[in-house]
Amino acid sequence: MRIALDAMGGDFAPGPNIHGALEAVERFAGLEVLLVGDRPALEEEIAKVGRLPDSIRIVESEGFVGMEEKPTTALREKPNCSIVRCWQLMAAKEVDAVVSAGHTGAVVAAGLRTRLFLKGVKRPGIAVRLPTLKGSCILIDVGANPAARPEHLVQYGMMGSVYAQKMLGIDAPRVGLMNIGSEEGKGTDLYRETHALLAQSAIRNLYIGNVEGRDVYHGDTHVIICEGFVGNVVLKVSEGMAEFLLKTVGRAMMKELSTEKALAEQTLDQVADQFHYQESGGAPLLGIDGVCIICHGSSDQRSIRNALRMATEMDNHHINARITELLNQAD
Repeated sequence: MRIALDAMGGDFAPGPNIHGALEAVERFAGLEVLLVGDRPALEEEIAKVGRLPDSIRIVESEGFVGMEEKPTTALREKPNCSIVRCWQLMAAKEVDAVVSAGHTGAVVAAGLRTRLFLKGVKRPGIAVRLPTLKGSCILIDVGANPAARPEHLVQYGMMGSVYAQKMLGIDAPRVGLMNIGSEEGKGTDLYRETHALLAQSAIRNLYIGNVEGRDVYHGDTHVIICEGFVGNVVLKVSEGMAEFLLKTVGRAMMKELSTEKALAEQTLDQVADQFHYQESGGAPLLGIDGVCIICHGSSDQRSIRNALRMATEMDNHHINARITELLNQAD
């Protein structure tokens, strides 16, 4: 497995990317990482740890897309920036995957420019794994496509079902469409048309109909489909609410405890880990001919290491082959 890591991506780059890559190649046999970035900046950080192992090497690029920049403008003005070079390497089959903690819009836009889609995929979608009362669920899309059409959402359901089968181990994942109500005929034209298409699609036996926002964490639905704008809002609200509840409940609980505080703190930390992006590493951009993992901008070395692990797991589970097979059935 050979992965192009956007070494200049993220709020604290390149340090966490380099250290995360070092941890990953030590832990995961057969992994090679190409650090894509500005050589002087990378070599300055590498000097702090000594030298790179043979399984890690530098691929030079020119500049990077900052979090405050407009993706389309930045990519036009920086045609050889780090994230573009990562996608170029995958398009040329020199790597099997791309991992980046950089500007999400730039990662997606650079990928769309390559048109490196699986056969039959109309628009890729970002899938995130969320904890529920009964395990986990997949929410797709959370930001890649805010102007989705019904056929895009149907494909998200197909790709999400494959991801849930392979990565969550659910043989027959229940697929729902995020809507303002569970009743038939709810929502805008986009959601009504999508509902009708899903009911006749290749995953019609998995499709359970409309679900509401409050259903996300109940655990009865394993894959929840939405367009990118809604999905991103749901994700960000979920992150904020999880942090709010853990802090407020934790503080209240600690005030009442006189003994076993250490055990209570450990339990809270374990619950928090279910929500923390560092544990999952990142979110896959499904529908790409290859693997793309998009990480949180604040990713540390543990998050980068886990993102590299996720990329290898997706490759090992042959997720793209199954997605292509399902799309062919739909045709």
